[in-house]
Amino acid sequence: MEIALHVYRFDLPGGAPALAGTLAATARAADQAGFSTLTVMDHWFQMELPHLAVDDPMLEGYTTLGYLAGLTERLTLGLLVTGVTYRHPGLLAKTVATLDVLSGGRALLGIGAAWYEREHLGLGVPFPPLTQRYERLEETLQICRQMWGPDNGGYVGRHYQLAETLCEPGPLQPGGPPVLIGGTGEKKTLRLVARYADACNLTTDDPDVVAHKLAVLARHCDAEGRDPAEIDKTVVTSMDPLADVDGFLAAMRRLAALGVNKVWVNPNGPDPAGWVSQVGEQVLPRMREL
Repeated sequence: MEIALHVYRFDLPGGAPALAGTLAATARAADQAGFSTLTVMDHWFQMELPHLAVDDPMLEGYTTLGYLAGLTERLTLGLLVTGVTYRHPGLLAKTVATLDVLSGGRALLGIGAAWYEREHLGLGVPFPPLTQRYERLEETLQICRQMWGPDNGGYVGRHYQLAETLCEPGPLQPGGPPVLIGGTGEKKTLRLVARYADACNLTTDDPDVVAHKLAVLARHCDAEGRDPAEIDKTVVTSMDPLADVDGFLAAMRRLAALGVNKVWVNPNGPDPAGWVSQVGEQVLPRMREL
């Protein structure tokens, strides 16, 4: 089982002047320790949660990934996950292709239907109803695949019309960066995973819920004529691996038995680089045995 790092908060010691150095040290530590992937959020305001405030620091995601691409060598880099409403799909495809080229073929397109209405309203970004956001998500997936392939012709959809889908240089990864769709919706999200994605990301580590969602995904794959084994199954956990290493590994073993092959963890405490290094020493070698 692989372990991935998701950096979701930037209220770190030293404030904004120290962020670049702290992120650089964290990414280098993850690269050296053997984490498979590093992601950041695609938000403009921080999420409103009991331990977070809307005016806490937040960095733009793709700018951050471009910075980290130049500091790392092995990590896959992406957003967990891109909100479909934030960027026109043609520009998104170009942005991710650029990240892939400049990272040496290490980009990941994580994408979802978007949900944070406050930041849309706050910054004047249209926030269509959920049904329309899913329609836009499907068209965006189609446009990205077309732009990353040999067809430079037009695209005509309900929400997006492109006269040309030219993307030069194209991504280094054949067929384009892998596509991960985030979410657990059974009627739409998991159907889109079966139809378009290389990976799903479930925002739960509850083994009973994961088992149910993967069974739903398997039924969608059957309807699409696709082998579920082609799709990476990934989850996000709120567990701190260092708080109880044996307990964490036991929980991961249960998920691995269900077919989960990657788990995202969040750095904990004021020294994310140090935390990452400890996970690399104490947890990663044993994770590889699962």
